[in-house]
Amino acid sequence: MIRPLQQDDALLQDMARVPAREDRLDLWWLGQSGFLVKWNGRSFLFDPYLSDSLTHKYASTDKPHVRMTERCISPALLTGLDFVTASHLHTDHLDAETLIPLAQANPGLSLFLPGPIIPEAQARLGGAPLSYLELNEADHYKNEAQGWSMTGVASAHNDLKTDDQGRHFYIGFIFRCGPFTLYHSGDTLLHPRLIQSLREFQYDLMLLPINGNKPERHVAGNLNGTEAATLARACAARLVVPCHYDMFEFNTATTDEFQQTCTRLQQPYRILQCGERLTLEA
Repeated sequence: MIRPLQQDDALLQDMARVPAREDRLDLWWLGQSGFLVKWNGRSFLFDPYLSDSLTHKYASTDKPHVRMTERCISPALLTGLDFVTASHLHTDHLDAETLIPLAQANPGLSLFLPGPIIPEAQARLGGAPLSYLELNEADHYKNEAQGWSMTGVASAHNDLKTDDQGRHFYIGFIFRCGPFTLYHSGDTLLHPRLIQSLREFQYDLMLLPINGNKPERHVAGNLNGTEAATLARACAARLVVPCHYDMFEFNTATTDEFQQTCTRLQQPYRILQCGERLTLEA
């Protein structure tokens, strides 16, 4: 099994030592699509999966979720969070065994998620002390006091599923803090409106899945390495980081295709190990 570069106490110590500066952003990959971002003394958590719930759930089925990478941190250890996101209902993005301990460690924690999934999320998370913040396509949430904002972008996983109000079930997040702009796509394929929706901003960092879309896996798919690199290049991203691989044996990919395409397109990229930190300066 793959060991994270940093785990538990070592990871916490690395998080604690970064300075609180407006002109610096620090990010750690927590595995799958989970990232923790620190900026100006504040902490933000995107789509964490920090349990073995799916491995246990599918152990005796034809779709076993055999874990490839060890868990990098217990969710109960992550405190001082300003918000957490869940881009859609799939358990590797909205996991009760991750979010309930997080909520208990951060009472009143805000959870950004698409409107149509809120009832199911509330049922799944029970009485966890969370504040549910609905974020749909083109919705804009601004925290002026703290200097950050969040905008919703529709994702296709595999389709652009909507409810009777036209609200999307799958959402990506454009997060702006001080001089930095970050895009976390959640799970998505390319779709006609995606680049058009993204071009409003200039991105310092894009976090994109690369595990691809293979029907034989019997699960919804994502961008592959070529598509992720091409999307980042089309948006003139300062840096792109791949994710959604090396978690489950049946639903992964290598980074080879992604790296080769980034090199060919002259798109700057960074490959992170689970538990590794990336630092950007304005």
